[in-house]
Amino acid sequence: MEKKRNQEEDKEVDHANNQDINHKETSIPPTENDSKTTNNCSEEEENMKEKSTFFGKKNTKEAKLKEKIAQLEIEKEELNERYLRLFSEFDNYKKRTAKEKLDLLATASETVISYLLPVIDDFERAIQANQKVENIDSLKEGFEIIYKKTLQILKQFNVEEIPAINEPFNTDLHEAVTHFPATNEEDKGKIMEVLSKGYKIHNKVIRFSKVVVAN
Repeated sequence: MEKKRNQEEDKEVDHANNQDINHKETSIPPTENDSKTTNNCSEEEENMKEKSTFFGKKNTKEAKLKEKIAQLEIEKEELNERYLRLFSEFDNYKKRTAKEKLDLLATASETVISYLLPVIDDFERAIQANQKVENIDSLKEGFEIIYKKTLQILKQFNVEEIPAINEPFNTDLHEAVTHFPATNEEDKGKIMEVLSKGYKIHNKVIRFSKVVVAN
């Protein structure tokens, strides 16, 4: 009986020792390697986060750049279309104005000629009449009538004679053919003789007066 009691006590001691060993194994403090492993894991996680943030920003920046490029392409196409449209309109305008100028010149020439034709008729009638006229005065009168009629036609087209005789010489209006010494100080630089009359239309010279100037 006593032997059996001793065996049970031995079993309890062994069980207590085993529990103490297990408790020691469970409560073993972490080693230096375990701490390094934990730190490495934290650093890797931080690196992963940084990489993720970097690539996220990079992708966002690339997306914005692509969007900006697409917008610039659209604007370029719009500007190109606007340029082509304006160029086409300007080209049409040039062609239209050139045609209008040609038509205007043709119409103006036609109008002037239509006014001059009656003068030609008068000259032809005067030539036929002069073959039988013996009175020189009537001949002079006929030419004066035709001359005045021609001046009236020129006046209708705003053609004016450029004043020249006794006027100061002006290179914008006159063309000096020759010079001669002036007889007095007052005549210096003035036009003494007109060899060919000059004319202008609306202050635009269409023919310079050919004159003789006193120096």
